[in-house]
Amino acid sequence: MKSSRGAVIGFWMATVLFALQMGFTAYAQLRLPQVAESFAHLGFPGYFRVELSWAKFAGLVAILVPIVPPRLKEWAYAGFAITLISALIAHLAVGDGVAAWGWSVGTGVLWAGSYVCYRRLDSQQSPG
Repeated sequence: MKSSRGAVIGFWMATVLFALQMGFTAYAQLRLPQVAESFAHLGFPGYFRVELSWAKFAGLVAILVPIVPPRLKEWAYAGFAITLISALIAHLAVGDGVAAWGWSVGTGVLWAGSYVCYRRLDSQQSPG
């Protein structure tokens, strides 16, 4: 079955916004000292920040490149979900306010939009 044009546009709009947000956070985690301080405030070691940044970049490649197999895309989306939920929990655990944890919630909304559209497109393209 052929995907509708609206579904494809919806997927790319949601996914590009999500990718921009995650790409910016990955870059910020590698380059901005205030982000490194935030990770320390949350109790994470410095190497985790670097590792998480590169994992985000790899996940973005997986969801943005059309030839990546669907199973790998699913794993990338799962990794992003775990990351966003963990960020929310970490901020709440140290008593941060909405200014700190709101970013993970907002990015989670973008994640959900991208993932729901991805699943719709995948189900339209899959036989059966």
